[in-house]
Amino acid sequence: MAKGDKFLTIRAARRIWVVGAIHGDIARLSALHDLIARHVRYGDRLVYSGNAIGVGLNSVAVVNELLRFRRWFLSMPPYNDRNDVVYLRGAQEEMWQKVHQLQFAPKPEAVLDWALPHGLEATLRSYGADPQEGYARIKEGTLALTYWTSELMDAVHSAPGHDNYYASLRHAAATADAKLLFVNSGLDPDKAVVEQGDLFWWASRQFTQMSKAYNGFSRVIRGYDNDHGGFRETDFSLTVDGGCGFGGPLITACVNRSGEVEDLLKV
Repeated sequence: MAKGDKFLTIRAARRIWVVGAIHGDIARLSALHDLIARHVRYGDRLVYSGNAIGVGLNSVAVVNELLRFRRWFLSMPPYNDRNDVVYLRGAQEEMWQKVHQLQFAPKPEAVLDWALPHGLEATLRSYGADPQEGYARIKEGTLALTYWTSELMDAVHSAPGHDNYYASLRHAAATADAKLLFVNSGLDPDKAVVEQGDLFWWASRQFTQMSKAYNGFSRVIRGYDNDHGGFRETDFSLTVDGGCGFGGPLITACVNRSGEVEDLLKV
């Protein structure tokens, strides 16, 4: 597994809870956290697979809840390492970051046209922003647009802990023994981990085309399926997505060191 800010190594894990895409559904996330709290054991680790925000209207509340549960999880004796809770970056988080840099886009209006109906509008409104104001600022020019994106960043800064949350997002995570790889939605089976780039959140269909174990990993585990195929398990892959945000439940799977599912919770 490559080292660096984009990737994280999960160490000394006995079991790992993998939470599927949340998509701004605070009610289901809170209920799922209550369930996890009843089942968690010493040596467990926790991976949120990305797409925590967007689609649903409560992105701010979801991030607040993620931070709250992280504090609780890390406070359990004999106390866990800060890297024992992992947040992955998904397509929703990527869009949220890109809109903060909208003034640098060659065609900013086209970016909004595509991203807003794919979940960004809900995130903007959750942080108190009006998407139509973005269009208005685009027409006014680059300086006006820059002021608007600065206002978006100010909204994040004003929410306690949110800066740290977004800064902590990783592209992928793997266990120290290189048996399990955790990604948001996809990957190209023909590329190395360090070559994936944004394929981690845009190569959903390529993920389903894997016909053998990837790059020495026993199992690759993702939390979002763009085709909404539901929970799915093969010999070398696992999809932990119940369709939360699109009418389905929020799922978490507890896997052992070999990637076998020991527990499955959904709300």
